[in-house]
Amino acid sequence: MPLRQTLTALLVRDYDEAIAFYVGKVGFELAADTDQGAGKRWVVVRPAGGGAGLLLARAAGEAQTARVGDQAAGRVFLFLETDDFAADHARMSAAGVRFLEPPRYEPYGAVAVFEDLYGNRWDLIEPKA
Repeated sequence: MPLRQTLTALLVRDYDEAIAFYVGKVGFELAADTDQGAGKRWVVVRPAGGGAGLLLARAAGEAQTARVGDQAAGRVFLFLETDDFAADHARMSAAGVRFLEPPRYEPYGAVAVFEDLYGNRWDLIEPKA
């Protein structure tokens, strides 16, 4: 069986505010939301078109809380690929997603950096064919 990456854990302050951002603004779908007791939940969001999902992991303790929004030390951390950059950029902008730059057209494709609700940086990218 080939290996494949299915989830990336993303530290969040609150499950519901993270769900609201990723589902309501970015356009992901809620794939799982299971109560595990003692205030813990198994929450997975993923792009509606498929691909690896995010396990939204509520930060526990000072060390994890300090890293919410800075899991990659200010670098772009995650990459969201689209086949219609202009439409997705416009839709996400209208929904209140904060882009840190105007769209750029690089040799590898169209790209713009955005931040999630905590400050983690993402690339929205439409690769060249």
